[in-house]
Amino acid sequence: MINGEDSRVLSECVTCFACDEYCPYGSHPFDLITELQEKYNSHNIAPKLLESIINRYKPHDELRLKQIDSDKPVLNKCAFVKSHAKHMEGQLFENLQYVAGLDFFCNLLYHHIERDSIIRERVPIIIENIKKQGIKEMICFHDECYGLYGSYCPRNNIELPPDFKPIHFFEYLYNYLEDHKSEIKKLNMKIAYQRNCSNRFIPETDKWVDKICELIGVERVARNYDRENALCCGGPLPMLGKSKLLRPTQNKNINDMVEHGAEACVYNCAMCMDSLSSKTERKGLKNYLLSDLCRLALGETLNY
Repeated sequence: MINGEDSRVLSECVTCFACDEYCPYGSHPFDLITELQEKYNSHNIAPKLLESIINRYKPHDELRLKQIDSDKPVLNKCAFVKSHAKHMEGQLFENLQYVAGLDFFCNLLYHHIERDSIIRERVPIIIENIKKQGIKEMICFHDECYGLYGSYCPRNNIELPPDFKPIHFFEYLYNYLEDHKSEIKKLNMKIAYQRNCSNRFIPETDKWVDKICELIGVERVARNYDRENALCCGGPLPMLGKSKLLRPTQNKNINDMVEHGAEACVYNCAMCMDSLSSKTERKGLKNYLLSDLCRLALGETLNY
């Protein structure tokens, strides 16, 4: 692969990004993998499916500016603004200004369909939109968004505005909870955390999960498939022609949660939640985004 040649690794890869975290040298091996996957069309993804996904998340030709206060943080609700609107309600969100939609979508999902060229083409557009909107501090709802600014851009020498600061959503949650400690009612719950693929690029942010769990009285159970040994949710596998791996991978993951006493599966990634929630429910587990648990600890009732 270093010589630009084909390798079995390219077609066997399930695009979970774990190699980037495993590498002790910070060499970002997945960057080489995804570049060569595109070169050799390693997974033979159906052209119509590729075209559909590429067009679905294309930014608009013209940005519609919102009225925001540039001196205050802005929440980026990303592409989940409608599909996961119920998860962005309540006091954690009510005083936050926000942007949303395709014009601020990070596009890192194209790693899962071996099209890094699409990311490189669109990132400058997204950065230009941030400049036009006057955003200085952006709270990123998803690991993938934060990973764009905290990892992808720096390691690919893509310049960000000098006064721009990305803030991981979990850091925001933790600081909010610290400021509202007197309102927290401990949940006394055991949970399994489903660590998503994108977090592999920014493993240092995983500490916020532990800090938040401690504040709200939640035990993140010690299990086999967590932290560095986390398993992918399996969401990308059918697109990659690896449907046979889907059920065994998910079963290993979910059985591990149950065997270690978890009452619920907790996520940051909407795709992970969509991929696993029906299966975890059949095993008796509840499903929450971590922010949902924070809302419960603050005394809110979730209307779903």
